[in-house]
Amino acid sequence: MRRAPVLVVVLFVVAALLPLDALTTDLADRFAGPSLAHPLGTDNLGRDVLARLVVGTRLSVWFTLGATLLCAVTGTLLGLLAGYAGGVAGQALQRVLDVLVAIPTIIVGLVVAAVREPGTGTLLIAVLLTGWTPFARLAYQLTLRERAREYVEGAVALGAGPGRITLVHILPNAIRPLAAHACLRFANVLLSLAGLSFLGLGAPPPTPEWGAMLAEGRQYLFAAPQLVLVPAVAVVGTALLVTLLGRRLERRWSGS
Repeated sequence: MRRAPVLVVVLFVVAALLPLDALTTDLADRFAGPSLAHPLGTDNLGRDVLARLVVGTRLSVWFTLGATLLCAVTGTLLGLLAGYAGGVAGQALQRVLDVLVAIPTIIVGLVVAAVREPGTGTLLIAVLLTGWTPFARLAYQLTLRERAREYVEGAVALGAGPGRITLVHILPNAIRPLAAHACLRFANVLLSLAGLSFLGLGAPPPTPEWGAMLAEGRQYLFAAPQLVLVPAVAVVGTALLVTLLGRRLERRWSGS
């Protein structure tokens, strides 16, 4: 059980490297059931569902990971700097966070899509505009807590500047809760990206992506329910596994 997160990561890496054909259509083999040739059957165009699911991992999971890391870096740096500066900077960050937290990522995605073409760039912008806020709030709170500790006062007495104190002294002591929080936010970003792709704001067809596969399969829910169930289980299962990992890290590091 302890090795489950590692096994999941290995599985995703292997999935990203497998040379599977997820685009070839075969209209004579539409809606085929599970078989040795097609373990999860085929879709409305005769494409292998398993191949599309695995290839979709590259966009759904690895794109989500990249977006989460960008949100984490942006929010953490802003939170650290505002927390150490305090005063007007801290109050300004709090007001900005209060506004952005109230705006759903889906709404932001629709607004961005109205300005630019749908695609991965639109997804990334929509997530970044709101996804950095939880990291900034947590980093801000952690900085306020660490700033009052003796090792920071000692660094100030030795002449260390604000940048060095923030990045060299405070950040290493805040990295663990931020890393655990990143696992929890990964699930949120994955669900947001899947929702935006479901609305047609993601990569254009025939690119395999879990949210887009859900949108395509809903038309055939009763004739071929696996077209909806397979990507739905992939999205929810991945979000659940990473959330459990984040909870485990929180418990382990909070007790250390």
